[in-house]
Amino acid sequence: MVSTVTPVCDFGTPAPGFSLKDTDGRIWTLEDCAGPNGVLVMFICNHCPYVKAINEKLVRDTSELKQFGIGSVAIMSNDPTDYPEDSPENMKRVAETFGYPFPYLVDPTQEVAKAFGAVCTPDFFGYNASFELQYRGRLDASGRQKDEPGVRRDLFLAMKQVAETGLGPRDQVASIGCSIKWRKEPT
Repeated sequence: MVSTVTPVCDFGTPAPGFSLKDTDGRIWTLEDCAGPNGVLVMFICNHCPYVKAINEKLVRDTSELKQFGIGSVAIMSNDPTDYPEDSPENMKRVAETFGYPFPYLVDPTQEVAKAFGAVCTPDFFGYNASFELQYRGRLDASGRQKDEPGVRRDLFLAMKQVAETGLGPRDQVASIGCSIKWRKEPT
């Protein structure tokens, strides 16, 4: 497991479009996933201990963000060849187990992750209603640890602010997680 830290938020960067399938074969676009006040794009996977530690909080926060007009989507871009736990079948199982209230999409070519500049799981990209980047930070301070009482909900509070003002907070703490498992180039 290689631990990676995300770059700082490049405010105003437009969201790349995509057209990806979920584990049932339904095709989703960025616009399909957005709410009236913005969209949260999350790069996650099944095997990463950082993601495993926050699954319940992802469900909680994305469910609550719907009330503020923020839609959410999760994209799995890892190459499942060496990480079978990240296969579409296992994605479907994990989504059902946790009751994901957002589409969980497969990025089989890894082109969407590259277009966003995703580097790790979890990697969060929060956009306003104009699809301008406003948040590129962590979920909260707990990392791989179970939630402690009083942990500040960085992602939730930032996206609530985006929903209310169209702008994200200027102070953001980078997310940390496992590196995306890129396909090996043929030699």
